Amino acid sequence: MGSADETAAIATALASTLCAGDVILLDGAVGSGKTHFARALIQARLADAGRFEEVPSPSFTLVQIYSDGDTEIWHVDLYRLSDPCDVAELGLESAFDDTVCLVEWPDRLGGLVPKDALRLRLEMTAVPGERLAWLKAPHGKWVSRFKMAGLETPGG
Repeated sequence: MGSADETAAIATALASTLCAGDVILLDGAVGSGKTHFARALIQARLADAGRFEEVPSPSFTLVQIYSDGDTEIWHVDLYRLSDPCDVAELGLESAFDDTVCLVEWPDRLGGLVPKDALRLRLEMTAVPGERLAWLKAPHGKWVSRFKMAGLETPGG
């Protein structure tokens, strides 16, 4: 993937192709760019709707909800959760069906991981500011979304 700017560019390109029921699982160590990706994607969706909001990390609130006028966008950070039972209390299962969900620390979901979610894993490299990204898309809808966004299709 490369730089933070390239990460944001991919998020921005993908943003307009998403619809309710799309879930992106953001995996990686602290500081790898998960929130940066989510922020760029959310701000792109809002900008397309003529809106602007600050997009803080949901580390302490666990969930930040935005609306582009048509669809809610949930930005979720599960870092502080230790039990998948806690996830159920957040209402994520219905959000997975009805909103665009960006989930940081998806390993905390346990068995609640949506089968058709796009998984994006980010890792920092030895080069300052550079990161690597791995995409895994178990469902064909993501291939068409990436094509619509003008991006290379993720492996499945």
